[in-house]
Amino acid sequence: MAQPDGGGARCAGRTGGARVPGELDADRHWLTAAIDLSGQSPPSAAAFSVGALLVAASGQVIATGYSREVDAADHAEEVALRRAGAAELGEATLYSSLEPCLRRASRPDSCAKLISISGVRRVVIAWREPPLFVPGGGAAWLASHGVTVIELPELAATARAVNQHLLNR
Repeated sequence: MAQPDGGGARCAGRTGGARVPGELDADRHWLTAAIDLSGQSPPSAAAFSVGALLVAASGQVIATGYSREVDAADHAEEVALRRAGAAELGEATLYSSLEPCLRRASRPDSCAKLISISGVRRVVIAWREPPLFVPGGGAAWLASHGVTVIELPELAATARAVNQHLLNR
């Protein structure tokens, strides 16, 4: 299992061995860690289980979050962003097991909007949000607002497996 703290084998990179966002092996590692976090989400019949990590350009984890971690309406990305506090996020990458929401029923601001406001300029996801609860579109919206969005579809099946109870209905 991938460790959010960068445990296990390390990727070579600019920082002398740290898992540096932007390198494919590092992106896979951090996204796998986000997927692992999604499994900690309390089960819900009305919301996806998502995990998120904010990782600095140096390869250090800034913050993590998962769906319903503190409150039943919490989304993983908003938890991680809230935990980051006043950290400078312009060079950080947000890894999310699911495309950040563009619309939500539980709170006024979508995760896509919160990411844009935070200054994060790079997001890596495993799969696009299916229109089960609300229409998707967060990745396209983020891209239109200057955020680079990378999808690693080779990890989509693993990310979807955590939500299989929702997808099979």
